[in-house]
Amino acid sequence: MASADTEALSRAPLHDRAPSRSPSPIDRRRSSSPRRGRSFSRDSREMMSPPPRDRSRSPSRDRDHDRDRDQSPARSPPRRRSPPPARRDVDRYRPAKKERSPPPAPPPAPPAKTEEEKLADARAEYQKLLNLRSQGVYLPPQKLRALQAAITDKSTPEYQRMAWDALKKSINGLVNKVNTGNIKFVVPELFGENLIRGRGLFCQSLLKAQHASLPFTPIYACLAAICNTKLPQVGELLVKRLIMRFRKAFKRNDKAVCLSSTMFIAHLVNNQVVHEMLAAQILLLLLQKPTDDSVEIAVGFMREVGLFLEEMSPAIAHAVFDQFRNILHEADIDRRTQYMIEVLFQVRKDKYKDNPVIKEELDLVEEEDQITHRIGLDDDINTQDGLNVFKYDPDWEANEEEYKRLKAEILGEGSDEEDEEEESESESEEEDEEQKAMEIKDQSNADLVNLRRTIYLTIQSSADPEEAAHKLMKLRLPAGQEPELVSMIVESCAQEKVYVKFMGLLGERFARLNRMWMDLFEESFMKYYSTIHRYETNKLRNIARFFSHLLSFDSIGWHVLSVIHLNEEETTSASRVFIKILFEDLQENMGTAKLKARLSDEALQPSLQGIFPHDTPRNIRFAINYFTAIKMGYLTDEMRTFLANMPKPTLPAPPAESDSESPRPQQPKPHAKPEPKSGPSPEPRPKLHALAVAPLAVAFALPAVSPPPRGPSPLPFPLAQPVLLALAVAFFNPALPLPLPLPLPRRHRRVR
Repeated sequence: MASADTEALSRAPLHDRAPSRSPSPIDRRRSSSPRRGRSFSRDSREMMSPPPRDRSRSPSRDRDHDRDRDQSPARSPPRRRSPPPARRDVDRYRPAKKERSPPPAPPPAPPAKTEEEKLADARAEYQKLLNLRSQGVYLPPQKLRALQAAITDKSTPEYQRMAWDALKKSINGLVNKVNTGNIKFVVPELFGENLIRGRGLFCQSLLKAQHASLPFTPIYACLAAICNTKLPQVGELLVKRLIMRFRKAFKRNDKAVCLSSTMFIAHLVNNQVVHEMLAAQILLLLLQKPTDDSVEIAVGFMREVGLFLEEMSPAIAHAVFDQFRNILHEADIDRRTQYMIEVLFQVRKDKYKDNPVIKEELDLVEEEDQITHRIGLDDDINTQDGLNVFKYDPDWEANEEEYKRLKAEILGEGSDEEDEEEESESESEEEDEEQKAMEIKDQSNADLVNLRRTIYLTIQSSADPEEAAHKLMKLRLPAGQEPELVSMIVESCAQEKVYVKFMGLLGERFARLNRMWMDLFEESFMKYYSTIHRYETNKLRNIARFFSHLLSFDSIGWHVLSVIHLNEEETTSASRVFIKILFEDLQENMGTAKLKARLSDEALQPSLQGIFPHDTPRNIRFAINYFTAIKMGYLTDEMRTFLANMPKPTLPAPPAESDSESPRPQQPKPHAKPEPKSGPSPEPRPKLHALAVAPLAVAFALPAVSPPPRGPSPLPFPLAQPVLLALAVAFFNPALPLPLPLPLPRRHRRVR
């Protein structure tokens, strides 16, 4: 009925409709939005009409509402509202909710698996993970270890696969970490692995490691030689694979692989793992048709194996070098290759001093224990590549037990009873070893090298001497290594192209810290002066200027100059240059007056006796001439005065006449009686030796009196007067013996 009225009202004209009042706030809130004021169909209006009001209101609420309505002013009667339609779902596509069904019953518990079933599941899961890992899928290590721990049956392929992976990883790790220092400790660990089962892995790992690092080839060859003494099949397999590798690389013209293969074969020949005939075959193949690459490979191969061939097979060595000589003179090869051959001949001339057969630290195998394999270059070779991959072994446990017995025999491991008997004896030995271990010193000087590197980098990375001194003082130097810091400061100064004052200020800073550093710098001065002849001119100059800086600023005592003895016997050309640069720099830093005053100090005179000697005229003249030559003659005034006041040396007294001219005793005649010796002795015969030299005097006097000829004269002209004077004295004084010491003219005397 209400809907019909509403429809009739909507169809009536606008002027017939009753005027509507403005809605109250309550009605405005209850009214629909403006969009709902549009005209809709009946169904739409029914759907969008508000729900019916709740009639179950409390009486008190109705009373309050009536009271408010009575108190409010008169209003127009409310507009009639249509009853709200029944509420329906807006989303028509959403199905109506159904009643909840009771929860389903839990499934029955699966039956407990047996141990065999669990093991089978673990195997299947492990195989699945291995397949995924082979496809490049990452596997969490924890999950993989858990599955491996679940597999305990040694007869299954899965367990053997896990053991194979562990063996491969262990062999690769041991081969990669071996070096000269730890090879004695790596070998027992290597024999602890099953090398018979993993010999393919061992050879493969050795070849890869040697090709990657050629300088370690002697170490890998030594490791192979040690394994060859106990397990010859391992050494034989390695030689076969090396030969096959060289043959393939030679056919492919792979120079890098040929170089690495020949170097490994050379060191195996040196260790007598393979016979030297293989080396001769390889050299013949390389030099048969010489090219630049083949000659280069042959030269490198001969440098490594040449000394061994010279000692063991000289005929092979002579033939190889004859072939090199022919190639050098006749073959058309590059200039670089010719130079390599010439260097090889020089190496042979020097007796291979840089390429010994076996280094001393790697000579670990006795010659009688080594097993030499005779395998030719052209033999049929089976490299057994199947040993590189995993294969299931039904007798795995038996083979492992057999290798354990072999390992005990190789490593010298005894039974448990023997071990218990030896425990008591080893306890005392362990105590001695512990005492010896406390005395072990680092003979490789690795710590010292690291310390010197740290000091050098600290100095080079500092901006000023104060910063460098601060950083170096923060270094924790080991006890007794303080001289290394002083030595590194001086060496850093010496290696510069020119003298850098930075180093002098740094040394001055340290020398003024305490007495210890001053004493160390004074000791370094004495050490470097005694070994100054080992340094080249530039380093010598820098060292001299460094110590001159310390002396001029009194950072070290001047008594260090006592080590210098300035004479001809105790100085060398290098030490004289050092002294020259030292004093010239002292003069530049201090000035002439201050330097002379310092050297004239009475307290320093005992320390300066070597530089300014007062012992012999020869040494005094040498020192005077030296300082005069370096334009510092003002320092020699005192020495010149001392030399002038020295007493002149007296001539030695002439020998006595009775001693010089005593007549020889006459021998008695065999049949004559000896004459009696009574009576005075007869008068001596007159001395005619002065008259005998008269012709000689005339001969010397004639060229002196006559004008000097154009050609060279036998006697210089100024010598005429002294000669005539001496001859006249000898002629009128026969008692004076001849020859006389003839005085020389002044211009012929030695400069004093």
